[in-house]
Amino acid sequence: MADRARVRELMLGVEGLALMRSAIDGDEDFIAARIDEISKISAPDTAAIPPVELLSELDVATGYRVWSENYDSLPNFFLTAEEPVVAGLLADLPPGQALDAACGTGRHTTGLVARGHEVIGVDQSPEMMRRAKTKVPSAEFRIGDLERLPVTDHAVDLAVCALALSHLNDIGPAIGEFRRVLRPGGRLIVTEVHPMMVLLQGPALFSHKPGELAFIRYHAHLASEYLAAFAEHGFAVRSCHEPLFTGPLAPGGYEELIPEAANAAWAGLPVVIVWEAEAIE
Repeated sequence: MADRARVRELMLGVEGLALMRSAIDGDEDFIAARIDEISKISAPDTAAIPPVELLSELDVATGYRVWSENYDSLPNFFLTAEEPVVAGLLADLPPGQALDAACGTGRHTTGLVARGHEVIGVDQSPEMMRRAKTKVPSAEFRIGDLERLPVTDHAVDLAVCALALSHLNDIGPAIGEFRRVLRPGGRLIVTEVHPMMVLLQGPALFSHKPGELAFIRYHAHLASEYLAAFAEHGFAVRSCHEPLFTGPLAPGGYEELIPEAANAAWAGLPVVIVWEAEAIE
């Protein structure tokens, strides 16, 4: 792993994306500002780059154990884009038995319970689940993973899985598990980091401790993969949504050092994808 040079490269990458998107018909002053910032960042002894140690890759369990400490307190533009779409889809569904798969700290469990659902939350992270239990004491929580859900066949009317499938190399087994636990006619809502974002940004980078960054690997799953998995495992797609970036930038991250470039780089790009599917016979 590299040290501050990797931060330099990340900053240059964002500047380059912003420059590429504006090169044909962009504002001349904006383009000049990008070239100037690129020159300053590229300087060998620039003070614009803070000293940061980039840690080795963390597995999902370790990463979320670390992330659980501040997951709910940090602004996250993936959540900002995703949550209103999910709320709109849930508003049309009657209360019933619901599964929050990869429930994390219980952010969707909270909304499901508020809408009158009886909720089972499943997550592989005990640290995340402890926070969920504190937040939503009326829900039932079980340790488990997406490929072997600790839920009986045809037990729920609704399954929600938010921002988790990108940690899997193959989404097929998890989609099959969702169909197994859903009753015929039940609804599945899956949200994920948009594959365009995964391909552009790479792994999920987050603060491990002051002066240290860690990352968890993401896998990009194209829409065609989801459509194939849904068809194979007995789902009919009812809707698909791709909300666009509106901010905020991740606090304390390298992008805050170049906010104009970062906002321009991501503006108008889809940041998450939200699927609504129905379990069919």
